[in-house]
Amino acid sequence: MEKERSLPKRPWDTCREVPIIEDEQTPWKMIKLLRVIALCVVALFVFGLAFCSKTSFLLLITLANEGTKILLDEQKPVALLCIGCAIIAPSVLLLLKSIWKACYKTSKLPDKTTVALVLFLEFLVSVGAAILTIVAMPHLDIVTNVTILSSVAIFPAVLQIVAQCTAKERNRFLLPSITAFILILLGFILFLVLYITKDPTDTQMAIWVGLAVGGVFLVSLNWWENYFRVICENTNSIFLKILCKDIAKCQNMLHIFSSVLRIAVTACVLGAYVPLANMDWDVVTSIPSRETRIIAIIIGVQLISSALCHWFALAACKMHALRRCFILPLYLASLAVMALFVIPVIVYYQDYKLSLSGTESINFTGYCNLVVDGRSQSANGSVFPDLVLDVTHTLCFLDMSTIFDIGMLTGLAVSWWLGLTLATVHLWYLSLYRIQRTQDLFIGRFYEGGFLEQSLLLNVRFDIQKIVKLSKQFTPLEPVKVFLCATMWHETYDEMMKIIISIFRLDKYRPQTEDATRDVTFEGHIYFDDAFRDVPGSQGRHVNEYAEMLVDIIREVYSIFVNIDKDIFNEQQQIPDQKLVRTPYGGRVVVRMPYGTSLVVHFKDKQLIRHKKRWSQVMYLYYLLGWKVSTKYFQSWEKGGEEPELMRQFEKEKHNTYLLALDGDTDFQPAAVMLLIDRLKLYPRVGAACGRIHPTGSGPMVWYQKFEYAVGHWLHKTAEHVFGCVLCSPGCFSLFRASALMDDNVMKKYTIKASEAQHYIQYDQGEDRWLCTLLLKQGWRVEYNAASDAYTNAPEEFKEFYNQRRRWGPSTMANIVDLLGDTTLITNRNPSMSRPYMLYQLFSLASSILSPSTVVLMIAGCLTVLLDIHPNAALVLAVIPPAIILGISFKIKSDTQIIIAAVMSTLYAFIMMIAAIVVIGNMIKDQTILTPSSIFLIALMCFYTVTALLHPQEVGVVIYGFLYIICIPSAYLLLAIYSMVNMNNVSWGTRETAPPPGAAKPAAAAPQTTLQKAKSKITKFFSRAKCCGKPCWREHTEELLEDQEVEQEPEPQNTTVEDVRNPEEEQRQEEPIFDCPNQCWISQLQSLSDDMHLQEDTLDQHEEQFFRELITTYLEPLPENKKKQKEMAKKLKDLRSKITFAYFMCNAFWLVTTFVLQLVDSVSIQVPKLDTNLQFTGEYIYIDPVGIMFILAFALLVVIQFFAMLYHRANTLIHYVAFLDTESISEKQRQQVQEVADDEPDNHDDFMFPNVLRRRYERGTMV
Repeated sequence: MEKERSLPKRPWDTCREVPIIEDEQTPWKMIKLLRVIALCVVALFVFGLAFCSKTSFLLLITLANEGTKILLDEQKPVALLCIGCAIIAPSVLLLLKSIWKACYKTSKLPDKTTVALVLFLEFLVSVGAAILTIVAMPHLDIVTNVTILSSVAIFPAVLQIVAQCTAKERNRFLLPSITAFILILLGFILFLVLYITKDPTDTQMAIWVGLAVGGVFLVSLNWWENYFRVICENTNSIFLKILCKDIAKCQNMLHIFSSVLRIAVTACVLGAYVPLANMDWDVVTSIPSRETRIIAIIIGVQLISSALCHWFALAACKMHALRRCFILPLYLASLAVMALFVIPVIVYYQDYKLSLSGTESINFTGYCNLVVDGRSQSANGSVFPDLVLDVTHTLCFLDMSTIFDIGMLTGLAVSWWLGLTLATVHLWYLSLYRIQRTQDLFIGRFYEGGFLEQSLLLNVRFDIQKIVKLSKQFTPLEPVKVFLCATMWHETYDEMMKIIISIFRLDKYRPQTEDATRDVTFEGHIYFDDAFRDVPGSQGRHVNEYAEMLVDIIREVYSIFVNIDKDIFNEQQQIPDQKLVRTPYGGRVVVRMPYGTSLVVHFKDKQLIRHKKRWSQVMYLYYLLGWKVSTKYFQSWEKGGEEPELMRQFEKEKHNTYLLALDGDTDFQPAAVMLLIDRLKLYPRVGAACGRIHPTGSGPMVWYQKFEYAVGHWLHKTAEHVFGCVLCSPGCFSLFRASALMDDNVMKKYTIKASEAQHYIQYDQGEDRWLCTLLLKQGWRVEYNAASDAYTNAPEEFKEFYNQRRRWGPSTMANIVDLLGDTTLITNRNPSMSRPYMLYQLFSLASSILSPSTVVLMIAGCLTVLLDIHPNAALVLAVIPPAIILGISFKIKSDTQIIIAAVMSTLYAFIMMIAAIVVIGNMIKDQTILTPSSIFLIALMCFYTVTALLHPQEVGVVIYGFLYIICIPSAYLLLAIYSMVNMNNVSWGTRETAPPPGAAKPAAAAPQTTLQKAKSKITKFFSRAKCCGKPCWREHTEELLEDQEVEQEPEPQNTTVEDVRNPEEEQRQEEPIFDCPNQCWISQLQSLSDDMHLQEDTLDQHEEQFFRELITTYLEPLPENKKKQKEMAKKLKDLRSKITFAYFMCNAFWLVTTFVLQLVDSVSIQVPKLDTNLQFTGEYIYIDPVGIMFILAFALLVVIQFFAMLYHRANTLIHYVAFLDTESISEKQRQQVQEVADDEPDNHDDFMFPNVLRRRYERGTMV
């Protein structure tokens, strides 16, 4: 039956302004291509490095075999020593890492029983590894040596069987584990038959075979912990459970003990075996150069390839490419090594047979006697033929011409390889998190040098796989709750549109429906500062034009998202009714978004609650964490709930509750939020994580900031993340953990009112940095995720930019000085903050302080090049302008200072540009690039270019680097002067609006008489009662403000003739005239549009009481005290004077030192000048030692940051590839969910939305 059709509400208004659904900022095609390339590269590296590691290790064993020719018999100890080094290298690395953790992180001592058990097992494993590789394997053939390493899976197979049998439910890998055990045993049987039956009278060979089998069994104990953990989970033994917990808790100290034991045992076995084998260690120092070079190359390849293979294997698992880039390459590595060793042997043998005349024939035994063992040692020539013949020698005791020997050898090799494959077949179905922690992914030690691929495969976490599980699935962690907390004030239409669209994107990305993915739930909150105003003729206060605009934008965006996929003739879904609620702080608008997520807009009245950003943050911290999270547990405890269980649930909810701090103009994609959530989900000590902030806008100031932000994130933030912690997680886009914010000395201390001059600088001028300082002091880690992109508007005007940095600069220094002052406390409490990292921050702070003098020296160098004058004269000329600006800045207004700074910035930019052109011209003229200026210029360009190329998504930003360089004097000299001189100005400086043009200032109110005050209070009481029929939450605050005379009611003009008034006239004057169409903010917002109906609702009584108590305790409006304000202004000026004096005295000292050293020629360093052919020109360059030391220190800092960036880039790529793989699965599931209130399914993959709708704010209607 055809559906009934209905006419749209406005058929003439069906044109739509619809945002583009895809993400415009992220180059998805390039990222997907990069993902494919990354996966291929990682797979190739894992395979290639495992291949190199195993090949080089087996070559060392071959060189130690008796009868091989590359090394003489008396030189075999060298090969044995290298085998020992390959075995103990992982233990040395693990020991160093564990000692570092013990020094800078928390390490607990294990119980004596735990130590005894672990060391006993480690002793057996180390003895077995040393006997197998040093004693037994040099006497076996190459095919057996390649595959006997796979037989170490025998005991893991037994433990798998035990672990799966102790599980309460049937599991799917019991049969493969049993089969693996049988195959490995079969391989040992074939091995014993082959070697023992070949010559039953050879007792020496029987000993080697027995040692090999015994060594394998002992080595196979190495992975006991992986299965012991699973067994303990399913056992009823209290002892085993306690033992398992102690092992997991004290793993670092156990690694130290076990590593030392392994090194000692391997050294003892090696030291005892060489004399027993009638060999002498003295030969180690007398190896010929050819043999030394061969040995050095082989052991070098083995050590490096093993370590790198472990890192790439770990990366493959974290990239969620376990099958493609980890398991398969490691399986194939053993087969490739077998082919590498066997094929050349066959080819050489066949070539020799073909080289004989037709009448002669020779079998493999004859070939060995005549060619392999009968050759003489070659001191020169190619090494490869000798290696092939030495490998062939290991097979000579077998008759490879007979089917029996070939069959037995092939059988044992296949049995062992298949046994390992079946023992690790569960890895193909292993469930991993998006980015797995190393300690959760690999249970045991690093890796084993001689058993690389076996140790990597057997080290991966073993989980019981139930038989009902049919395929590999992504296992989500515990669900988390994310509160989106945006603060607003005077944002423009476009800025508000950005944040609202971003919030609606999240609603569509994670719909709150029954069948939707429940790993993350969102709840949006917007805190709007100073949202109310007085309107003449109205009984109650109204929201201002910015608040009206926000509500209209919500209606507009709601209409877009609810009808985004509908055709024009489909029935357009109307916006459901939303709620308006009166609150003690003003009011709120409660919106249920199209896909179920809640969005609450809190309109704050500054007469009722304290305003400004930090106090909005305090408000949402206590409301969301104190009221919504904490209160319910205390209420349950009051009703008799069990305290331990309530505490466990409370801690769990705090741990899994996050706050996403946003600015009112932030634009972000859902993927960016999920990437931040990953960091907090998987790393419990991460208290906050920030993303990559991109400034948006147009004009030269924005271009400069784009490059500045890029360099700051590329280098500074990555270095902080890698070597320690990020010191500032910006409030425009950062995710915080509730348990970190609710920790001691964090949320409570954040409510402190500024009472000292330095408090205004540290607390209110950079509140996000101060909050991170509190987190770091409590031991929480703050991280940076470069893959999480967010976009925010940057200042486009010179004045706004200077005022913004005037706040940021001093607050940054104040917080860093605060951290450095508590170095001992922080390094003891925070495992991520070490003393070397604090030294790095100290050097960075010193560089920032000396940046003005460094710029002056740079300008002096430019003047020297331009004017061809003495460096000291140029230095004097360079010092004069900033000195004059500094002096007069104390006497002139800030606006005048900015005008002067703008003019001087332009002049300095021209000087820098001309100097750069002159330097390039001199390079061409002198035919040399080896001058200080040219080296600095070229090195800077190359450094920034390489850094940009490592960020392909942002490589275009490098074109703004030229503007950044010529603006260095403005940013690091003039801005420093402006920031220091105006440090006493603690106003926000940005988004400050002036009264409308032509608006007259309100006249000062005349003092009221007692009778007038009484009448005014009575009138207010009745007007509150009549305001829209509901009482207002303003009684207490208005009375307070009246008593403090902050805001006085205007009086009648003729108050002096009150006693002779006409009664009718007096009554007419006393009654207020309410002629405004909307008598309060409720009716005002309800009248905005017919498309979204706003129904008034009431606030819960308990929540109302909470807000009253919160305002009284922390957020009561600050009274205006002129006397205290004057005292604080004086203290701020005194603080400004002290800090400015110390700041510029440091710079003056640096300049004077440079001046004196340039004056004394004998102190300078003489450097020969070279031409382009690196030939000496006969001239010298003179550099003062202080300057060269500063340049070297700066270069060292840059190099440290560069290597930190490389490491961070690799980890970012790993995370991003894993995100693309796992999110695609959940997105496919999400697309199967039926759209809200829609009969047809959504056919668009539209979880990425646009940046912003570009249009001016109008009172129009959008469908």
